[in-house]
Amino acid sequence: MPPTTQSAPPAPDAIHPPVDAQKHRKGLSRVLHAAGYSLEGLRAGWHETAFRQEAIAAFVLIPAAFWLGRSWTETVLLAGSVMLVMIVELLNTGIECAIDRFGGDWHELSKRAKDMGSAAVLLSLLLCSLTWAMAIFHRMTA
Repeated sequence: MPPTTQSAPPAPDAIHPPVDAQKHRKGLSRVLHAAGYSLEGLRAGWHETAFRQEAIAAFVLIPAAFWLGRSWTETVLLAGSVMLVMIVELLNTGIECAIDRFGGDWHELSKRAKDMGSAAVLLSLLLCSLTWAMAIFHRMTA
């Protein structure tokens, strides 16, 4: 039987490495790195069909908001309702990705979380549609 060699226990830093330097960034460096992560999130969202469709619609609707809005308030409400749809879609996609990470097994709580995310997207779309319909109606009747 060959002799066993016993190695020293791992150093504490090998077990628990120091906190990543990214967590300690301050000022402009932190903002720039956070912006980079946000852009990565937008790129990841672009690969989702629903987000891509909403983003393409936003490229048309947001400039149209500046034409249709009669005041800065109306313009912000029109453009903001479009942005809200995209925000909610990204959050819904994030929820779905987190749920899917744990596997494909059906679970009532997973279904409920996904359904609620989908409902949030639906409500944001309804709000956006109603906002635009009322603005168009107001513009046509005035």
